[in-house]
Amino acid sequence: MNRRKKIFTKLKKKDKKAKAKLHKSNKPAYISKAERAKLAEQEHDELSVTEKSTNPVDR
Repeated sequence: MNRRKKIFTKLKKKDKKAKAKLHKSNKPAYISKAERAKLAEQEHDELSVTEKSTNPVDR
C-alpha cells in the first residue's frame, strides 16, 4: 500500500504542475519604478507635442 501511495502522489504532483503551466496568472506584469518614470516622461512629451500642434499659429 505504501509503494502505491508514493507512486500516486508523484503522479498527482506531476499533474498539478502541468495544469498550473496551462493557466496563466491574472496578475499584471511587474514594471520597475525607472521604467514607469520613463513611460510617464514619454507620455508627457507626446502630450506637449500634440498641444503645440493643435494650438493655432499666431500670424
